[in-house]
Amino acid sequence: MGYTTESKIKHITTLRLQEMKDTGRKIVALTAYDALVANIFDQCGVDVILVGDSVGNVVQGHETTIPVTLEDIIYHTKAVVKGASRPLIVADMPFMTYQVSPNEAFRNAGRLLKETGCAAVKLEGGSNVTEAISKMTEAGIPVMGHLGLVPQSIHKFGSYRARGTDEAEAEKIYKDAVALERAGCFAVVLEKIPAELAKKISDDIKIPTIGIGAGPHCDGQILVYTDMLGLTIDFSPRFVRRYANLLNIVKDAVMQYGKDVRESSFPTMEESY
Repeated sequence: MGYTTESKIKHITTLRLQEMKDTGRKIVALTAYDALVANIFDQCGVDVILVGDSVGNVVQGHETTIPVTLEDIIYHTKAVVKGASRPLIVADMPFMTYQVSPNEAFRNAGRLLKETGCAAVKLEGGSNVTEAISKMTEAGIPVMGHLGLVPQSIHKFGSYRARGTDEAEAEKIYKDAVALERAGCFAVVLEKIPAELAKKISDDIKIPTIGIGAGPHCDGQILVYTDMLGLTIDFSPRFVRRYANLLNIVKDAVMQYGKDVRESSFPTMEESY
């Protein structure tokens, strides 16, 4: 299947991601929410699978990620862990599972690791969450940070526009990235920020950066898989490249199936017992 040397590595760990940054090898990340898709990504050599709270949009039909619960993420992460063994599997911490207090954040992160078998958690925020992150990492829970456009704060910002486009906000994002590294994060997602800001952060911090709408200079890239495969077409930001048009393929297949059933051409006797 034309796998690269990188994809032949039996298991990706946080240490391996750091080695990839240090040697200039780009990190490939995608979201997944079930065992079937996770297994496909495993076979294709994807390095990181994020069980994102984007499940709220993609699977549950919500307009935002805010309604997603810890139990939702536990359920979907269990499925992903069963489907993939090579990638580093990261579980998103939903809204209000880490904001109340560092102790509650610590307990919820522990639940995610203990009950799902994932290797790490991800949470949004900068200096406001470093106390919780330090508590987690000191106890051995790997944490991925998330800066820039942070979807759980959509009601605060009022839109999905790019973040860090003015000097003051750009400086805050930069300082938050440094703070996350100091708190012990093994990597940080940079979402929808100017490419030059992402480059400066990627150059100045030692931990890997994973970009989504943050330009080509990050140490890796992540996309929501349904966007990348063209299953969702009503969401078309500049940063999404569609590598397939599965929506039309699936629709054509379902239409043909319906036609065959209605015309009694499926099943045939060869397809019967």
